[in-house]
Amino acid sequence: MKIKRTVNALKKRRKILKAAKGYYGAKSKLYRTAREQVMKSGQYSYIGRKNKKRNFRSLWITRINAACRLNDISYSRFIAGLKKANINLNRKVLADIAVREPSAFAELVNQAKNA
Repeated sequence: MKIKRTVNALKKRRKILKAAKGYYGAKSKLYRTAREQVMKSGQYSYIGRKNKKRNFRSLWITRINAACRLNDISYSRFIAGLKKANINLNRKVLADIAVREPSAFAELVNQAKNA
């Protein structure tokens, strides 16, 4: 008996073309070019998710550094002071405190300076 794979082939193509919806020109219409672009887009997405983490960390460090400078201390001295004072706050939280509650951040700076 001959095996017909029409249903599965159509499902596969439909899935790719659905993923390529909104792409420019042939990339959203023709299966082969759409498949290539969907694969490439997936790679870009993967790389982008990694870069996002990197970008946010550098943003947090910039914000913490700016707040530190207002309190007459460098970023590196501040982080070293926090480690010695046994204050375990990550950079995301520190940046949030620096932006929303400058008085609380100033207190952290004092503790870091004393350590």
